[in-house]
Amino acid sequence: MAPPAGQLRPGRYLAIFALIVVALYALVFFTGDGKPNPKLGIDLQGGTRVTLTARTPDGQPPSKESLNQARQIIETRVNGMGIGGSEVALDGSNLIITVPGAGGEEAKQLGQTAELNFRKVVQQLPATQPPAPTTPQQAQPPGDSQQEIEAAKATRQSTDPNVLMQAAQALDCNAEDPLRGNDDPKLPLVTCDREGTAKYVLEPVFLEGKEIADSMAQPPSTQPGGTPAWTVNLNFKSAGAKTWADFTSANVGQRAAFVLDGEVVSAPSISVPLLGGNAEINGQFNQQSATDLANILKYGSLPLAFDQSEAETVSATLGVASLEAGLIAGGIGLLLVAVYCLAYYRLLGILTVLSLILSGGVVYGVLVLLGRWIGFTLDLAGVAGFIVAIGITADSFIVFFERLKDEIREGRTFRSSVPRAWVRARRTILSADAVSFLAAAVLYVLAVGQVKGFAFTLGMSTVLDLVVVFLVTHPLVALASKSKFLSKPSVSGLGAVQRIGNRARAERKATATTSKEA
Repeated sequence: MAPPAGQLRPGRYLAIFALIVVALYALVFFTGDGKPNPKLGIDLQGGTRVTLTARTPDGQPPSKESLNQARQIIETRVNGMGIGGSEVALDGSNLIITVPGAGGEEAKQLGQTAELNFRKVVQQLPATQPPAPTTPQQAQPPGDSQQEIEAAKATRQSTDPNVLMQAAQALDCNAEDPLRGNDDPKLPLVTCDREGTAKYVLEPVFLEGKEIADSMAQPPSTQPGGTPAWTVNLNFKSAGAKTWADFTSANVGQRAAFVLDGEVVSAPSISVPLLGGNAEINGQFNQQSATDLANILKYGSLPLAFDQSEAETVSATLGVASLEAGLIAGGIGLLLVAVYCLAYYRLLGILTVLSLILSGGVVYGVLVLLGRWIGFTLDLAGVAGFIVAIGITADSFIVFFERLKDEIREGRTFRSSVPRAWVRARRTILSADAVSFLAAAVLYVLAVGQVKGFAFTLGMSTVLDLVVVFLVTHPLVALASKSKFLSKPSVSGLGAVQRIGNRARAERKATATTSKEA
């Protein structure tokens, strides 16, 4: 049996909801930056999203530790760009870099491995076209990168000087280099410079980039005999400074190649021993490229090589237009639900609209806090999830109201029908919302990319729907049923249903009277 209406205390439920809202917005305004602005995705505010796919020399999946280390290094590089709101997320074997606003071109370079090594130059050759093969060569299967790497290492990193010279003559500097970021520092190397104008035969690495303590972009010198272009200055750690000093002292008149990810950036001649623990990279840099390289070297090389599998750039104007379109779509959906409920339910429709407004306020506050605490960004897919959730929330109200009308049709009063209708309706509401939440959870687990945003907002809205229905809608309907004015048929919109109920009640009384007389 349902409890009598007198046992329900609507004021207590409404007070609990009010406390939740006050606490929620106290956190919004008095924590973090205090601004009530949710974190928007690049499709709503403009920016760049770059997806990097990890690859390993042996073709095996990268380890979780390597991916986390790479994420931390790229995150440090992003922060070094000085762009607020940037983030780096791990998605399987992919790293997703999101940079709002400007800075998109710099973001596309963040996946550079940036493994800087120092090798002694054995010989430099001009980058002429390689001779055509005298016998046809069988093409390698496409996508067999591991086979290409091993084949390149067998010739271009051979310990036989004759094989190295043959590899240098056959090397095409315009072709894609399978050894880019995959060379063995313990072996010699045949490679090209970054411009593709020269080939180099190099000795094994004598100094690794991890010995760099700091790097800085240096503007062109205005002094006579100074460097006419931007350079990158390096400062070594103590062990690296000693190795560099010993090498330059023993190799005056020789050349040292600065090799970045398997390509020669600069190969200066050593005129005097360099004992100060520093070096200078000349590579025909402009200000931007020199600054980017200095920042990348400063924060260390990546433990993995990455391929840029996707790069998406959205202009700020398009982002604003998308945001406006999403808000308009949500507003239209809310308006249609409100018009339908007001026309069909009258007073109950007003309570529906009020509940939707309060639900929207709670959702907005939660969005702000989620963006502040866990970095959740609202994108177009998330907006779509909220629009769908409007219908789910309205369904909960309709289930309750229709059950209420069924109770009144059976001859009960508005007041006595509310607790009975609620007991029956809440089971249906809980079951329906559980199914919606389960579907959203499964979609979130199985989906990738922006579909996760849709699933997350849909699931979150479903949970908040239960909060609003239990703490707001049900208590408000109970309060309305106790009010003489609001329970009037002309106000509540239940006049036709109540007339049916009155007839049913009269028929039961007549039947009971007839039975007694008989």
